[in-house]
Amino acid sequence: MNIWPLEGAIGKNQSTNHMKYLLRIYQWVIVCPILLTLTILTAVLTVLLSLLGMGKWAGYYPPKLWAKFWCWLMFVRVEVRNRRFIDKKTSYVFVANHQGAYDIFSIYAYLNHNFRWMMKKSLEKVPFVGIACKSSGHIMVDRSSPSAIKATMDEAKEKLRDGMSLVVFPEGARSWDGKMRPFKRGAFKLALDFNLPVVPITIDGSFKVLPRTTYNITPGKIVLTIHEPIMPSAEGHDLDKVLAESFEQIQSSLPA
Repeated sequence: MNIWPLEGAIGKNQSTNHMKYLLRIYQWVIVCPILLTLTILTAVLTVLLSLLGMGKWAGYYPPKLWAKFWCWLMFVRVEVRNRRFIDKKTSYVFVANHQGAYDIFSIYAYLNHNFRWMMKKSLEKVPFVGIACKSSGHIMVDRSSPSAIKATMDEAKEKLRDGMSLVVFPEGARSWDGKMRPFKRGAFKLALDFNLPVVPITIDGSFKVLPRTTYNITPGKIVLTIHEPIMPSAEGHDLDKVLAESFEQIQSSLPA
């Protein structure tokens, strides 16, 4: 019996396990302290600049660099396709599928369009990050009452102008298995109310990099595919039609 192929397979598996072990040491012992420090510094800088009246700039550019470090230090490559479809001077509602935590870093770092996140109000409580997001003008959604929802919408309308855009994950939360879940209507209603173009974005690869089931990051490649904007008609958007078209476009750039 020839055992050499078996021995080769065992040796390859051992080598792979050693690489994974070294990667975990690198992530937790070296990278995590660096990223934690950068997160605090970025948050403090964002708050200070926002207090000086530079919130529009501070809410995007320091976090953009911070997000790139998350990608660079953990060997995560990001490719953006079809950036030609968007204009920096136009305001959009970007809607994207939500595979994992690296969706945030890849969009922040590589979309190259100033925007604000629409996020749960409870995220204000996240140390450093929450106050930085609030002070720099990210939109905290308060669903506690009809008047609170109206105030959130009024705030968003005030900010979405002169090229400032909004990024929303209409699934509402990260996927458990990498597959898309049904979209919620909120982002599309907002685009309808404000008469803004909707831009679907497909995120592919972030589930393999960092799914919600682990804190261990796996180096890899994430592809952002920007789809052609869905422009409002003279009568405005048909909410259900735009939701369905956005879902279909995003799904079209994902593996079968």
